[in-house]
Amino acid sequence: MYTALSQELQRFGSPRVLLVGDLILDEYIQGEVKRISREAPVPIVEQQTRSYKPGGAANTLANLASLRARVQAVGVVGNDDSGRTLLELLSTLQIDTEGIVIDKALPTTTKTRISAHSRQSVMQQVLRLDMLPQQPLGVQTIASLRNVLKLGIPDADMVIISDYGNGVIVPPIIQLVQELCVEHGKAWVVDSQEDLRMFKGATLLTPNKPEAEQNLGYLIETPEDLQRAGKTLLEATEAEGVLITRGDEGMSLFQKEGGYHEVPALNRTDVFDVTGAGDTVVATLSVALASGCSMVAAMQLANLAASIVVRRLGASVTTPAEMQMTLDQIHEKGASAHD
Repeated sequence: MYTALSQELQRFGSPRVLLVGDLILDEYIQGEVKRISREAPVPIVEQQTRSYKPGGAANTLANLASLRARVQAVGVVGNDDSGRTLLELLSTLQIDTEGIVIDKALPTTTKTRISAHSRQSVMQQVLRLDMLPQQPLGVQTIASLRNVLKLGIPDADMVIISDYGNGVIVPPIIQLVQELCVEHGKAWVVDSQEDLRMFKGATLLTPNKPEAEQNLGYLIETPEDLQRAGKTLLEATEAEGVLITRGDEGMSLFQKEGGYHEVPALNRTDVFDVTGAGDTVVATLSVALASGCSMVAAMQLANLAASIVVRRLGASVTTPAEMQMTLDQIHEKGASAHD
């Protein structure tokens, strides 16, 4: 398996990937608590550092760029400081941001995590503050997004929908992606926290276990439940494949043509933060498929990539070189265990 997976990893090229989705700015504020407020029984955090990372669909974009894909971003930001910061972050990663529409009526979706420590305690998150759009996209914004998709999808090697439920992935956008991918013979991967039946005919759907359960209306507790879940989702969505990511239980792939395959989690103990791991999975799957890997090999490589990023704080990325190094380490550890 080591040799085969290493060979699949060597397939990675620089495919053209178009992603349309909910772009989010992740803001991290860290500080120290020295006293409690007189105004209310809450800690006063004295800010020490403030940093920003691409979040949501923007984290998937960052992962794609780190995997050497040529990336076109399609989404919406507001005419605000957060939007300008996010555009700058993406541009720094050599991501094409021309397809990002600036909507003056909406704020940039921003998630601010405030963490603090005292002299006697370690750093921990004390508050998360979300800035979310409170109204749907305007007619002109949707029209602008549609124009970008009409121009971009014919030239893309892979199309991704990254749906965080923040208002960009609406029926007119979904329908257009479906139509253009069929017309131009493009594969499209969907990562959605919403109703998967909206994405009829997708190449691959990537729900995590809670998202699959939400779509199905029942819990996945036994192997029989899992098999029924995969079959039901395949039939309901008419997708070519459904990949259910199951955390420390691994990943399960159901294919319309090709049956069932699964992989165990490669990293069950050294898990620091699972934030953004799903974005890494989607990005790796997409680059692998666009580079000619089979769906099963793409799942195995995505599993490898996820095992790396969960060791880091916050949304993170990996590279083909780091994936190869990690694969070598796993192989060496397995070989020494049999000596």
